[in-house]
Amino acid sequence: MRNKNNKHLGIEIDPELHYKLHYISKYYGRSANGQILYLIRQAIRAFESAEGEIAVEIAPSDEK
Repeated sequence: MRNKNNKHLGIEIDPELHYKLHYISKYYGRSANGQILYLIRQAIRAFESAEGEIAVEIAPSDEK
């Protein structure tokens, strides 16, 4: 069930990239959404490792 506090992000993606995303997702046993979240978390960890922790100025559930 969708968490109503989570934010929705819509993106346009070309068919080849879409196919490859689904291929990789299936390979790792994830949904495409789960794979995207995994990759975003990896990118954030890498950024914060190199540049320092990103301060969250508002509580995630307070953002509109």
